[in-house]
Amino acid sequence: MHIGIPREIKNHEYRVALTPEGARELVLAGHAVSVETSAGMGAGFTDDAYRAAGARIAASPAEVWQAKLVVKVKEPQTLEVPYLREGQILFCYLHLAPAPVLAHSLLASGASAIAYETVSDASGGLPLLAPMSEIAGRLAPQMGALGLHTSHGGSGVLVSGMPGVPPAHIVIIGAGIVGMSAARVAVGLGARVTLLDRTAAILSRAEQTFGARIETRFSTADAIAHVLTCADIVIGAAQIPGRHAPRLISLAQLKTMRPGSVLVDVAIDQGGIAETSHPTTHSAPFFVAEGVVHYCVANMPGALARTATEALTHATLPYVQALATQGLYALDADAGLKAGLQIHAGKITHPGLAQDLGSP
Repeated sequence: MHIGIPREIKNHEYRVALTPEGARELVLAGHAVSVETSAGMGAGFTDDAYRAAGARIAASPAEVWQAKLVVKVKEPQTLEVPYLREGQILFCYLHLAPAPVLAHSLLASGASAIAYETVSDASGGLPLLAPMSEIAGRLAPQMGALGLHTSHGGSGVLVSGMPGVPPAHIVIIGAGIVGMSAARVAVGLGARVTLLDRTAAILSRAEQTFGARIETRFSTADAIAHVLTCADIVIGAAQIPGRHAPRLISLAQLKTMRPGSVLVDVAIDQGGIAETSHPTTHSAPFFVAEGVVHYCVANMPGALARTATEALTHATLPYVQALATQGLYALDADAGLKAGLQIHAGKITHPGLAQDLGSP
């Protein structure tokens, strides 16, 4: 099969969907791989490295999008949508629940769109979302600490504190991969950490991992309302696979937060957990609403393109190989891969997405 790897054009998206090592594996299996020129430069992979792996370097995006299987990192941008066509397979992060316009464009194209974020494994995990969630979680406390800088509108609190001066209080809502990764870094920074989740077993595991270095609370509306009033940094790490993130922080609740506190809404790629959140970019990551500094970058791992690209390729390559060899028949052989199919032949095929978009 012909596999196309476009250069990402989303704002400050430096990742690429496939490393040269991954390209070589596909070429050795007999597939043709086209990589758009300079696609890997942001992650430190040269065109020559892809050539050495047996890939063809395409001079334009149009050449890459001629492929039967297009593998990307982020969802198609406005300039890329016209390249989509009937019978084509698109494999990337989609996050369509908060993007109805893109969803309808994909429906109109007739392409089959498989979303990394809803591909599952035998245990119900999300193997293609997990590595980027871990990176985003580890970045979140760092971005929160940056948001506390007075120059960004923050309260000027040092996360670690000082002798005689207490550390910042970091509240993490959601104890999945993002939340646990954020907790690990927040604890390491010396912050006071509170972790909220709705599953007792997960909270128990967190206490076993971190001991007395964190406080856990069962996540209810009242618990969230209480911790918001005393938090310096709030990290939104709650998500529902394939659906709009749960709206857990209302405008009224946000107004109870301390002036200069920070909200890092990691769930923004699925719409965000706060009423005031809207996507930002690495170019302008922060904005202030109701006195609270918001960090809502929808492609956080793109800031660490080399690590993120290598981790992503390791996770996606087996699925790319299956799709390249079997086409959509690969979905019949792998129920977890089938769970990633969100749009096919002009129809929505993911129940949660259909519910959020009000479509059959």
